[in-house]
Amino acid sequence: MTPQVKICGLTRPEDVAAAIGAGALYLGFIVEAASPRKLAVARAAALSLPAKGIAKTIAVTVNAGDDLIRDIAKVMQPHFIQLHGDEDMQRAAHIRKLSGAGIIKAVKIRAREDFKRAETFAGIADFVLYDAPPPQGSEVQGGHGHSFDWSVLKSAPLPKLWALAGGITPSNASDAVATGAPILDVSSGVEHSPGIKDGAKITALMRAVSLT
Repeated sequence: MTPQVKICGLTRPEDVAAAIGAGALYLGFIVEAASPRKLAVARAAALSLPAKGIAKTIAVTVNAGDDLIRDIAKVMQPHFIQLHGDEDMQRAAHIRKLSGAGIIKAVKIRAREDFKRAETFAGIADFVLYDAPPPQGSEVQGGHGHSFDWSVLKSAPLPKLWALAGGITPSNASDAVATGAPILDVSSGVEHSPGIKDGAKITALMRAVSLT
């Protein structure tokens, strides 16, 4: 089955248009979190407008407080809020109730035990996103272009719906597809520079995914 694609870290209208035009079904906007792709809530809301009725919009957050979650829900009205920090099961459930949005929980994979932690979000998160951990000492939680060892996925306890993130590019997209991931999450792999997407790379990635 051909996986769906999430283009994350969008910061410009032309990049949103390129992602939609290429067929990405999920669009991620990093809201008030440490990242070169960071956006204010109002900016994320404006950028996500062209996706309404075409693709699912996602507000990516890191350890966001209640006030920010309320602001995101009111102003941006995303389909999902992605939790990319240290949020536990109780916090995820609270954010779902507070926002009325779906929940995506990112879990950093360092060892097989991390898949067990991911299982605790079953029934609360709409799906879990397996990502590589950030470089030691980095405050930026994603978008580094690093992969974890995808071979561990072969024997891991995986839910029916999950996403793979970390270091996916047009050149290794076939390997990412081969993991069986229903959703591929791509950010730095389709960029000129952090936060500046490359339309040709987005098209190449989508073509590679569809042809695998």
